[in-house]
Amino acid sequence: MSTAHFGIPVSTTHTITGAIVGVGASRRLTAVRWGITRRIVFAWIATIPGAAVIGALLFHISQFWLKQL
Repeated sequence: MSTAHFGIPVSTTHTITGAIVGVGASRRLTAVRWGITRRIVFAWIATIPGAAVIGALLFHISQFWLKQL
């Protein structure tokens, strides 16, 4: 597996989801619900930037609030 070779961490959720999609696709491509798969992948991609934006907003709000004290 390339992730193990390069030392890239992979969550259990990624592993299980990939295995389920892989098994479904190996039987026949129509066995996979590709719409749901796309939504899962989008959620994985959006998680890190979304968490960064929320963290930055909370940081700036707390800095503004602390300056008022």
